[in-house]
Amino acid sequence: MIRSFRNLIERQILKAKSEGQLEGLHGEGKPLPDRSSEAMSDPALAAGHRIMAQAGVLPEEFEIKKKLDLARAEYADLTDPTERKSAMAHIADLEMRYNMARDARRSFMK
Repeated sequence: MIRSFRNLIERQILKAKSEGQLEGLHGEGKPLPDRSSEAMSDPALAAGHRIMAQAGVLPEEFEIKKKLDLARAEYADLTDPTERKSAMAHIADLEMRYNMARDARRSFMK
């Protein structure tokens, strides 16, 4: 079964090559990108993230994480107690949203 599947794949590749379908593709003639960091991750998840990155789209949790990091940095510079309290409430809200987005993605990927 595996051998016949492998032969089918090879025939399809040779057919596409003879028809010129493998010419002019994005990245042709360039080395493959280094994806060694993806070696220990789920291939489907890595492929999904790569597709989203190529499309210029980030998962919601990544956007929230950026905002959370910025809010924490701004909080460290505050000295007024009222501003610090407000900033801490904003950080708590971002942390909650981040955890919800992360948990939603994890439950979707199961």
